[in-house]
Amino acid sequence: MKPLLEITNLHYSPTGSDNLILKKINLTVERGKIIGIAGESGSGKTTLAKLIAGILKPTDGTIQLDTGKVQLLFQNTEFIINPYRRVDKMIEEAVKLENKKADIELEKQYVFNQVNFNKNLWAKKGMQLSGGERQKAALARLLAVKPELLILDEPFSAQDIEAQTELAELIKKLNKEDCTIICVAHDLKILQKFCDELIIMYKGEIVESGVTQKVINNPRNRYTQFLIKAGSLKLCTEDFLNIMN
Repeated sequence: MKPLLEITNLHYSPTGSDNLILKKINLTVERGKIIGIAGESGSGKTTLAKLIAGILKPTDGTIQLDTGKVQLLFQNTEFIINPYRRVDKMIEEAVKLENKKADIELEKQYVFNQVNFNKNLWAKKGMQLSGGERQKAALARLLAVKPELLILDEPFSAQDIEAQTELAELIKKLNKEDCTIICVAHDLKILQKFCDELIIMYKGEIVESGVTQKVINNPRNRYTQFLIKAGSLKLCTEDFLNIMN
């Protein structure tokens, strides 16, 4: 079967700059997988997500997607949830965009149920929701257009352990609905709980990738070894270099 996503020798630098943010990126994503992309801030993981979603264009190399149905959930949900509009109306619009003949009420209820969104919140405006509620509403809106590839950019940021656990379970649930998922995060401990494969990024390059348990139990790259031993990705390049020197 043809891969859902295939990236070959990808390089990226901002327009007018010679500074390569991403270099030598090679990546294949099979349908039905949950892929975790981990790395410290500035490693290039969010830039890679934007390139996959088509928001940015590669400087060199190719990105081949075997689907036109890609959705990206930004860390800032205001890109998706209008603070001045009712959540249910935004979902209805998304359902109509996907299929004008769809049963709007049925589809709306389905996507809300998928993300465990409380019915008491359906008629609320975006500004009236908490951060966690906005995230669920944003996910519901993206799911309403039935993506084949869903990219989540730092979805666990600023969440407590209970919320992180709920979101991890939700991601696994969505994956079972024929949705391939790429999850960008800085915390390996979270990603290893639900991802089929892990990709470790460092200074704009993929330094390690593979089946999750193999990466965790037998890391080949020194940076990956450092991250696993440290137990956190909330560390900077200087920490790594100081230990290596």
